[in-house]
Amino acid sequence: MDGVCASPERLNAQQRSAHIRQVVMARGVELRRRYPLLSHQDALGAGILVVALAGMIGSALLYVEGYLAWWGCLLLNAFFASLTHELEHDLIHSMYFRKQRLPHNLMLALVWLARPSTINPWIRRHLHLNHHKVSGTEADMEERAITNGEPWGIARLLMVGDNVMSSLIRLLRAKTRAHKLNILKRTLKVYAPLALLHWGAWYVFLGFHAANGVAGLLGTSIGWSANTLAVMQVIDIATVVIIGPNVLRTFCLHFVSSNMHYYGDVEPGNVIQQTQVLNPWWLWPLQAFCCNFGSTHGIHHFVVKEPFYIRQMTASVAHKVMAEMGVRFNDFGTFGRANRFVREEQVIHNGLGSYSQSIEK
Repeated sequence: MDGVCASPERLNAQQRSAHIRQVVMARGVELRRRYPLLSHQDALGAGILVVALAGMIGSALLYVEGYLAWWGCLLLNAFFASLTHELEHDLIHSMYFRKQRLPHNLMLALVWLARPSTINPWIRRHLHLNHHKVSGTEADMEERAITNGEPWGIARLLMVGDNVMSSLIRLLRAKTRAHKLNILKRTLKVYAPLALLHWGAWYVFLGFHAANGVAGLLGTSIGWSANTLAVMQVIDIATVVIIGPNVLRTFCLHFVSSNMHYYGDVEPGNVIQQTQVLNPWWLWPLQAFCCNFGSTHGIHHFVVKEPFYIRQMTASVAHKVMAEMGVRFNDFGTFGRANRFVREEQVIHNGLGSYSQSIEK
């Protein structure tokens, strides 16, 4: 495509998407040629999983033994758990052990155990592959489940960080008994058993400590039984080492993901309109617990089969060509538009060639 960068406005969306894909894939090939280790994709995926699990277990042991503060353990494990989320996403696209079902499924099981707040990964595979086919439409159940397209308010704030709360609010909104029953059945199916245990324990933790807090404010105390206190001691530890980290990770990921994907008025199949690059400095506290998702996930929509660590390495090249081809950067107006793209020609043209401006923000 000679002269593409000089006049991207003369190309249609498919041609611009193809050019982005070509440039990003070429960068990936160059990186693999420069660093031969990157060609050992299965080993790298398994190695990252070992590091993440060892990090989670190690920080948990340090906390239990009194060598690490509770907040240090929670933050570390939220970070390590975010690595396992990216591994699960890559596994869904069959990037590790594609032809070896035993290690492939073992990895899926282990990343699920590290993130018990999430849906069954074998079920999520179907939802996510459908997400790529119908991204930005009502049929995109995966993104809609994490509040993409929902107007901002108290309801979305509650839903974005709590999967079960999201299902509950949707159930309450359902107008017919059949619809309510369908939501309930689907929730039980996709979240059993780990997420139901995870979120159930989280609610018990919140309720127990809220009750004690209220009692303290009233100048009294609650006479909990010995069995209740013993159970709560276990839940308190679990909240620091696995539950709390995943609540934090879930909120960060869902907040970023639901706002970087567009919804409702995108052209079917137009990848340019499906996502933006969301990487302002003030999002870094959230990006730290979702593997820089807002900055790099848009690359994945163009080049699906690159693992997450390659996307991190190709980001600078990818961002440049994406901006030149009209992908939006830091479109904060989406927060007030319930993630609508709003396809006015002037808005689209203003996005072309805006890479240098977006990087400075």
